[in-house]
Amino acid sequence: MNERYPGYDVLDKRFTQSWNEKTREVVDKRLSVHPGPRFFTAEEWPVVQAICGRILPQPSDRPPVPLPAYVDLKLHEDRQEGYRYAGVPEEREAWRRGIAALQAEASDRHRGSFADLPAAEQDALLHAMQRDELKNPAWGDMPPALFFSKRVIPDITNAYYAHPTAWSEIGFGGPASPRGYVRMDFNKRDPWEAAEAHPGGEEKARRENRRIV
Repeated sequence: MNERYPGYDVLDKRFTQSWNEKTREVVDKRLSVHPGPRFFTAEEWPVVQAICGRILPQPSDRPPVPLPAYVDLKLHEDRQEGYRYAGVPEEREAWRRGIAALQAEASDRHRGSFADLPAAEQDALLHAMQRDELKNPAWGDMPPALFFSKRVIPDITNAYYAHPTAWSEIGFGGPASPRGYVRMDFNKRDPWEAAEAHPGGEEKARRENRRIV
């Protein structure tokens, strides 16, 4: 249940003046992403699923955003950003090398695949990656911390917030084409946007010196 925006579903805008045919086409494409891997191999796929599950766990009371499929689609279509950080190869090579290196680290430390490890051990390896503490030769010249911060985190979180489920959770109205947004300042919203159930609740509580539970 969406407690912040109860009853709000951005897909209710599908046939309103907020969305035109092109917008509906783009959203429908995002909702029909291929569920299985087309870029990742059968061996890499469970690792990608496990990484996505630990980086961005999802609620159990709704269908999950298909994060692995979104990451796979980006790489399958070879959609690049037009730049990359020194030390990080292009997206496809970075993910291939990163998964192979993470698998090698899991084998060295736990004699198993990353995807089969308990959540706590997966988290420990990901934290070590973030802190640049992984040293297996499979990393080559790609720093683990850069792979974590410049590929893993942005690719997974961007995938999440590209999906209508995430838009509904944060009260976002979607592309809003052709209607557009008018009230763009802080704490402003257009009349047709979702309204928070308790706007300003945390700030009010701070003023009254009460603890938010």
